[in-house]
Amino acid sequence: MLENLAVQGFESARKIVQWRELAKIKSQYADALPGLISPLDGRIHTTLNQTIASTGRLSSSNPNLQNIPIRTEIGREIRKAFVSSEGNVLLSADYSQMELRIFAHMTRDPGLMDAFAAGQDIHRRTASLVFGVAESEVTSDQRRHAKTINFAVIYGMGDIRLAAEMGVDRATASQWKKRYFEGFPGVKEYATSVVEFAREHGYVKTLLGRRRYTPDISSRVPQFRTAAEREAVNAPVQGTGADIVKLAMISCDTGIRENSLSASMILQVHDELLFECPKGEASKLAAIVRHCMQEAHPLEGVPMNVDVKTGASWSEMTSIEV
Repeated sequence: MLENLAVQGFESARKIVQWRELAKIKSQYADALPGLISPLDGRIHTTLNQTIASTGRLSSSNPNLQNIPIRTEIGREIRKAFVSSEGNVLLSADYSQMELRIFAHMTRDPGLMDAFAAGQDIHRRTASLVFGVAESEVTSDQRRHAKTINFAVIYGMGDIRLAAEMGVDRATASQWKKRYFEGFPGVKEYATSVVEFAREHGYVKTLLGRRRYTPDISSRVPQFRTAAEREAVNAPVQGTGADIVKLAMISCDTGIRENSLSASMILQVHDELLFECPKGEASKLAAIVRHCMQEAHPLEGVPMNVDVKTGASWSEMTSIEV
């Protein structure tokens, strides 16, 4: 709520949000990281946990390196502290809009699948449908709202919260979401079918068959039931993302070994894998990593794009041609 007020121009809310971010950065990173440097190698080592996140993704602790706010200037300043060793570079490989692509594959909605297959800007495509304008006429605000709607549907966000996120009234948010479902009818069909499956079987599945149980899907308590329904729609998407990233990590490790590279995989952050390698290996590593990630578990009709960058620090990276 404070974030929404800040976006709307309320100065006091903006300052509170800014203070919270600075306090978090200071306590969790600026103050804490120097004390976590290993005396053995002068590096910081996080712990990646296999069984904490309900989605199946790896989580990071002591320190948590997955929560650095990379979209803010101060967050990027913290990332500057993570540098490669002498003679080496860091290489980052990041899935592009992974969950939206998985969602398109799962829903089999022609509009979503065609947009990704054609390499279109999915948020601009959604904005065009929701606001009834040509894609070339979509404004930055309309695209931003469309991006919020795209993810709100995946996460089962209700109209009240969606309205708050976008800074509009509930009726407007509800109308925009209705237009979204009219433009992408396969999404509604998917949501209905997956909830029905969960009610019948008591669980949902990722594309690779891993189950997420939904014990409250038939609860008599409305809040529990609706929360379970949202989870039923979202869990297969997030869970599949977790499965694919883990398969990609295994494939990348195999690719590095088979090609006798000196590179090391050093971190996984959500849809991003981070490597360190000698400067001379960067181009070859980039090609191997991109191939392994794109082919870890191909989706039907939806390409899995991977953005690859390299640089001396985790903050200052540039795209590398593969």
